[in-house]
Amino acid sequence: MIKAKNELKKSIDIDAIRSAAKHLDDGAVTVGYQADRKKIIAMLNNALATELVCVLRYKRHYYTAIGLQNGPIKAEFLQHAMEEQGHANLLAERIVQLNGKPDFNPATLVNRSHAEYDDSASIKDMIKANLIAERVAIEAYRQMIEQIGEKDPTTSHMLVGIMAKEEEHADDMRDLMA
Repeated sequence: MIKAKNELKKSIDIDAIRSAAKHLDDGAVTVGYQADRKKIIAMLNNALATELVCVLRYKRHYYTAIGLQNGPIKAEFLQHAMEEQGHANLLAERIVQLNGKPDFNPATLVNRSHAEYDDSASIKDMIKANLIAERVAIEAYRQMIEQIGEKDPTTSHMLVGIMAKEEEHADDMRDLMA
């Protein structure tokens, strides 16, 4: 038992842990943070732009989908819009935790977004556009998670959760297309 405890002590850098008490202005970012913070913030700001464009697309589809038979589809669009807004909130919070500034500039949202805005008029085209956007988001998150690796476990964990929800959204849109 004592040997195991001593081995554990050897593998943990107590000085590095205690140094976390310094540089309080850095907030959650300690000296042990291994990722390129500026690169992560840039990736997260592009993901934020994507989520905001998705919110706008889903909201437009919700408000412009007409017909009594489309009530459940409209409800799905609204639910997805709210969930995409939740993703945007998570991303903005993480950017701030990393001492960055979330970029909500509407003039550059579409250019920074991985997904495109859509102003389709038919329900079928709306669903297809949303499925495409969800697939684009899934691939973007997969690549970001891969690039981050184990260097920033908090961001990776958050992105895995968002990606799982995007996969659920893609399944929902695929089911609506059937």
